[in-house]
Amino acid sequence: MQKANRIVTGLLIIAIASMVFGTGYVLGGKAAKPAGAPAVIDEAWNIIFNGYVDKNKLDSEKLKQAAIEGMLRELNDPYTSYLDTQDYQMGLSSLQGGFEGIGAYVGMRNNRITIIAPIKGSPAERAGIMAGDIVLAIGGAATDNMSLDEAVLKIRGPRGSSVSLLILHENETQPVLLEITRDRIEPPSVQLEMREDIAYIGIGIFSERTDGELAAALEEAASRQASGIILDLRSNPGGLLETVVSVASHFLKEGTVVSVVSNDQTVEVYPVRDVSPTTDLPMVVLTDNYSASGSEVLSGALQDYKRAVIAGSRTFGKGSVNVLHRLADGSGLYLTTARWLTPLGRRIEGQGIEPDYQLDLKGDDAIQWAMDYLKSHR
Repeated sequence: MQKANRIVTGLLIIAIASMVFGTGYVLGGKAAKPAGAPAVIDEAWNIIFNGYVDKNKLDSEKLKQAAIEGMLRELNDPYTSYLDTQDYQMGLSSLQGGFEGIGAYVGMRNNRITIIAPIKGSPAERAGIMAGDIVLAIGGAATDNMSLDEAVLKIRGPRGSSVSLLILHENETQPVLLEITRDRIEPPSVQLEMREDIAYIGIGIFSERTDGELAAALEEAASRQASGIILDLRSNPGGLLETVVSVASHFLKEGTVVSVVSNDQTVEVYPVRDVSPTTDLPMVVLTDNYSASGSEVLSGALQDYKRAVIAGSRTFGKGSVNVLHRLADGSGLYLTTARWLTPLGRRIEGQGIEPDYQLDLKGDDAIQWAMDYLKSHR
């Protein structure tokens, strides 16, 4: 796999790319064929097409898609899916720079399409989309049996077009129907605020800009004689793995940031890098149920090395690598191929990162808790 293409989002980013949702993304080549399986499939295919009584029902495209989807369904993995030719091209073009949609991060939780967070200032946020919302229907089509990528492909679209979503807000019993006009989205990356002598740094997503913006924020915090850092990763869906490793390296002196374990148990290690500036200021990392993937990789590394205190809620629990294969007819197969492990070997997928301090606090109340903690532990 090519490291440069890996993405640790863990969620589907409606604003940016239809297929960037599996925490690790890379374009794949041809897969190995298990002995015997193709012959049996070919045999069944030939029997059906040579002998079935209603030949007008023999649509090769539909049957091919149904056969592949049937195999994938047995894997029971919401992040493994089949894309027809059109959907594959849409996903690929998005990964190559499409930034139009409603502006929301989406994941699969309890087999339901769930909003992780709206992007600040996005059409989704303006329409009233909130973290924890369940998407019940898209354009009138129920999402009960939709995969994550199917849902996103229905939601995303060009700037100026609209989509209707039937939304059930968290802790509500009656859904609401929202009509949202799509737009061009510019996800925020790093935010710095000095709160007294403590640097509050919020990271919204790990993009190509994040490392440079974080370096500038750390330099400014040092120039303003910050005594501690609050790193806010709440509702951060992840992003580029290379960026996550670089960000972690500003806070860790040495060691491993994350390990990738493939299906043959091969382990690939991502070590701490030589970056500048670095800091050893005391830290509190804020997490919530919607901190996912890349933010879980970072939280897990800082926790394993006891470099920071993690406070908030258990994270989302999405830590897998996915490969997008192009099939011979131009369609695609999106397959989970590996898992992320923290430096101490803890599995992220399905587990999440348990905070050192469980907080029921939201918004600025959690930030105030972190400030009080840092002040009391000087």
